[in-house]
Amino acid sequence: MNIFKITILASLIHFLYYNNTMKNVKYKLFSEEPVQIGPESGYDNYIMAIESSCDETACAIVENGRKVISNVVASQIKTHAQFGGVIPEIAAREHMDSINIVIEEALKQAKENANLEPHDITAFAGTVGPGLVGCLLVGLNAAKTLALTYDKPFIGVNHLNAHLCGNYLDTDLKPPFMALLVSGGHTQIIDVKSYSEQTILGETIDDAVGEAYDKVARLIGLPYPGGPKLDKLAQEGNPFAYKLPESKVDGYNFSFSGLKTAVLRLVKSFGGKDIPVNDICASFQETVSSTLLHKLKKALKQSGYKQVVIAGGVAANSEIRKKIFALENEGYKVFAPPMKYCTDNAAMVASCAYFNTNTFDDIDTEVFSRVKN
Repeated sequence: MNIFKITILASLIHFLYYNNTMKNVKYKLFSEEPVQIGPESGYDNYIMAIESSCDETACAIVENGRKVISNVVASQIKTHAQFGGVIPEIAAREHMDSINIVIEEALKQAKENANLEPHDITAFAGTVGPGLVGCLLVGLNAAKTLALTYDKPFIGVNHLNAHLCGNYLDTDLKPPFMALLVSGGHTQIIDVKSYSEQTILGETIDDAVGEAYDKVARLIGLPYPGGPKLDKLAQEGNPFAYKLPESKVDGYNFSFSGLKTAVLRLVKSFGGKDIPVNDICASFQETVSSTLLHKLKKALKQSGYKQVVIAGGVAANSEIRKKIFALENEGYKVFAPPMKYCTDNAAMVASCAYFNTNTFDDIDTEVFSRVKN
């Protein structure tokens, strides 16, 4: 085969790859017209998304995956505080009560902020999972209904990928980067090679960081939600008052169950009298944040990346943010969402749909409670 034919073949392969892989084409549900979505579309995309995976009912409209046009969140924290945690059945009923209200408010804000009408929406997105099944069904079915009503594409979104995409909101962040995802149910280190290509390098083999925080908070008598309250008390304590064990798990994986048990034994050792709560909180938080930093730095050195991202509800933790942002002193550029985009919200879901990060396009897509491998 001569050089000319090889050049033509290479050009053809590039053309087919670019048009079938790089371009993100979705289809309207009734007319089946193709709609190009994402950075390569060549026009402004307005994605309306709904999030209802746990105890927040949220709706948002985002332009081109970065500019938030409207963002509405209805929290259920006060409802569940009396039970010491989220009750799935009650959470699902709360979503039913709130869903229409947050959708109407999001559309109202979009009209006021950008003169957008429902027919201007490019596509509708909803969280598919992981999460509480009854809760997920409320938001996902609402998103599907809107897509059918306005004959627009439907895009299902993975909740964990959405948390990462929260870092694209109001920033110029672009892959590649190393990400630390820390939430109530998940702790992962993720190699983000491109908008659509991500590899989980390590994750917790037992309790997630958020679970560990909530369980330790309960051990020392803090009310729900315990994580933020523990963080606040830790800021008033001595982080080196007690030497707590750091797990020795191979690779990039984590384990926090042993740390939780060590705190339990420490609390019991005081016999219920004069427990130094602030110092215990500070020591626990120091151990957790140091463990996360150690594994993250190891992954960064292996990858050679100079961009670092933290995401998830626990990314709002003061000590974790402090330690990760200290990496800027070592030449890394660190990104973290504003506090309002750390916890569950729909703006991050809309961004994820736009960048085509592990999305589901089938209208028959069903919710799932746990991470799909």
